[in-house]
Formats: sequence, structure tokens, C-alpha cells
Amino acid sequence: MAIDQGAAQMMREDLAALDGISEKKMFGGLGYMRGGHMLTGVVSHGALLYRVGKTRQDVALDLPGVSMMQGNGRTMGGFVILQGDAQADDDLRARLLSMALENAAELPPKE
Repeated sequence: MAIDQGAAQMMREDLAALDGISEKKMFGGLGYMRGGHMLTGVVSHGALLYRVGKTRQDVALDLPGVSMMQGNGRTMGGFVILQGDAQADDDLRARLLSMALENAAELPPKE
């Protein structure tokens, strides 16, 4: 499946002010990493992926357009996706990115 270039560009713009971001093909789409930890991504059909962590996932799920990430028929704890018209909300994307950054900061450093 082709990567939604519009969604990928939106994610790149959201991450542009951050240092140390790398882009990697994963999940049949793109993953964006910082310090070796996945922060966000673009998955099938242009859905935006955020690794908010299990401690923040309930807060994230209360936001409009946010649902749990499904992979290979199972729910992926700590990962949420943003779909549809909600993706156009800059503040909503910024809030999810903030949660992903907080999650990554709590993870042990990668060598």
C-alpha cells in the first residue's frame, strides 16, 4: 500500500521544530523516531500514529478522532491513531505529540 504523502508531510511539519528526528519505513507506512524510540507514524489510509504509552492512552482515547492502534488482529497497547477530519486540528495533533514526547522521555535510553 502506498504511503499517504499528505499525511506524511503533515507529520514532518509537526516534528520539524524537534531535534534528532529520523524517519523509518515500518508498519507498512512511516515511523518517526527520536533517540531510538518511536514517537509517531503514518499508517495505512493516512492514519496518524502516536505512541502515547499505556499510562496516557485513556486520556488520548477521550479526544475526538482517536482510537486504539490495531496490528495483526490485536490491539497495540500504548499506541493510538488519529483519523478523519480530526487530523486537521493542529492543537489536537500537538497534544498527541506532546503525550508521545512525554512517553519517550520516560523510556530507558537506547544505546
